[in-house]
Amino acid sequence: MNFLPVGLPAFLSHFGLALLLVAIFFVVYIFITPYHELRLIRAGNHAAAASLAGALLGYIAALASAIANSVNLLDMLVWGVVALVVQLLAFLIVKLLLPTLLADIPENKIASGVFLGTVSLGLGLLNAACMTY
Repeated sequence: MNFLPVGLPAFLSHFGLALLLVAIFFVVYIFITPYHELRLIRAGNHAAAASLAGALLGYIAALASAIANSVNLLDMLVWGVVALVVQLLAFLIVKLLLPTLLADIPENKIASGVFLGTVSLGLGLLNAACMTY
């Protein structure tokens, strides 16, 4: 129990910042996509669910690595922002590869949603692996 006075505040500060960064990523990601993921998911759109889930998992994987390898909260914040940018680039890359993506997701074309989610998760994992010292 001797670790609690030091360990608990560090845990709470890192976890709190991580939740804030995930919330910021979520809002920014939904803002840059021209379709409303949550509305589509509520309506049962599997493509939107797959794409958003992959983006979130990719970001969280990279953020987890940033947390594990950071030396302080500022370091974690910087790498968390880098991870956010990489995930936004994943969306833009898939948008270039699949010119119909912006129509495919609202039309529930599952292949496009799965592809976007997979690219997002894959780039997030690569990003996470690169965030080591």
